[in-house]
Amino acid sequence: MNMPIKKTPIKNRIGGVFVPVRDIERAREWYNKILGLEGGEISFGHIYSAPMDGTAGLILDTMPKWRNEDGNVSTYQAPSIQFLTNDIYASYQFLKENNVELLTGIEDDFYFVFKDPDGNLLMICKEIS
Repeated sequence: MNMPIKKTPIKNRIGGVFVPVRDIERAREWYNKILGLEGGEISFGHIYSAPMDGTAGLILDTMPKWRNEDGNVSTYQAPSIQFLTNDIYASYQFLKENNVELLTGIEDDFYFVFKDPDGNLLMICKEIS
């Protein structure tokens, strides 16, 4: 039995992805270097909206509201963000040369997983045209 689809006021588009970080300045510097970004401002002392192409934003946040009693915030322990590349091998080598912790080799000639300085797991995939 199919339920009728109700009209929703929520758009089927991702506006942004939050990444928990410990040090907003350090995280901004690392992501800007790895993604070749320039500009962007830190807001409210804890949020950096990275100037990304496309409609979804990348938002680094020290997340003061969501920290536990020890002052820590959980990081992503499974790849939650997929960055795209036209050259998976050049991307892998670039991260290797920049001392990024690589968790996998290039898998299926298509993707690999790495860590940011805060321990979040991220993925780079070959863009399919």
